[in-house]
Amino acid sequence: MHRSSVRATVRRGLAAAAFGVAFVSPALGADLKIIVPAAPGGGWDQLGRAAAQSLQAGKLADRVQVSNTPGAGGTIGLAQLINNNKGDGNALMVSGKGMVSAIFIQKSPLTLSNATPIARLTGEYEVLVVGPNSPLKTMADLVAAYKANPGAVSWAGGLVGGVDQLTAGMIIQAIGGDVSKLNYVAFGSGGEVLSQALGGHVTVGMGGYQEFAAQITGGKLRALGITSDKRVPGIDVPTLKEQGINVEFINWRGLMGAPGISEAQRQALVTMTSQMVKTDQWKATVAKNGWVDLYMGGDDFKNYIESEQKSVLSLVNTLGLVKK
Repeated sequence: MHRSSVRATVRRGLAAAAFGVAFVSPALGADLKIIVPAAPGGGWDQLGRAAAQSLQAGKLADRVQVSNTPGAGGTIGLAQLINNNKGDGNALMVSGKGMVSAIFIQKSPLTLSNATPIARLTGEYEVLVVGPNSPLKTMADLVAAYKANPGAVSWAGGLVGGVDQLTAGMIIQAIGGDVSKLNYVAFGSGGEVLSQALGGHVTVGMGGYQEFAAQITGGKLRALGITSDKRVPGIDVPTLKEQGINVEFINWRGLMGAPGISEAQRQALVTMTSQMVKTDQWKATVAKNGWVDLYMGGDDFKNYIESEQKSVLSLVNTLGLVKK
């Protein structure tokens, strides 16, 4: 046997022994590819690079190549995964709830059903914020303002059809409002939403809690509500549900595999990610970023994806985001 093959075999055996199971990561001795379907710096990019670092720190992968393929809400990256990596058991792509809606809005011929679900990893709750001089103190105040004059209430968030707009639509549905009257103002980054909310240029700003955490705790922004199902430890913000609005929402992110891989390849990737989330590196990163641990692997995640596609399609249709 060639020396390099011997070394690879030894590494595989040590990795399996370390976890006390007969598991060999598909990425040991090979290059693992993680496609990030967005530009550097955002949530998907952070997740992809965190996964790469944790896989290597946990000795579940020798080398992990992360590449960014932004555009069209992630559907360009999805097309790359599906068209260029069929049967490749070492190819992964970061995905999330925002991609599900983008697929329908962009009328992508490819959906997440064309890829192989591997694992849901993390989530982030949405928060609604107003500037310090806003007359709105609670969600009840926002609801009253909306019912009095829907068009006068501007909801600022990320890209059209993204998780912020979906959340706003769910809130309006829950209070019995007319979603066709939603005055949604889309911005290209959380920083822009932050400046608009701080300056009082919009009625309410929306985004992931961590985007506004420093300003909320510093008293520069007032948080009206958070979309968690119950109070989040360490976050002094009331949920929508405890304020009488039956909405809970979490912006999940995870990993998809390439199409056409074998069952053995799929199981190896599922096992690899299940071991990754147990590493100290991953746990520390999740805590540092304030992410919610939402790990779900294999068939459970596959079923979850199918349910998500149905519910998100219904919502984007209700919001009039899918053009005929």
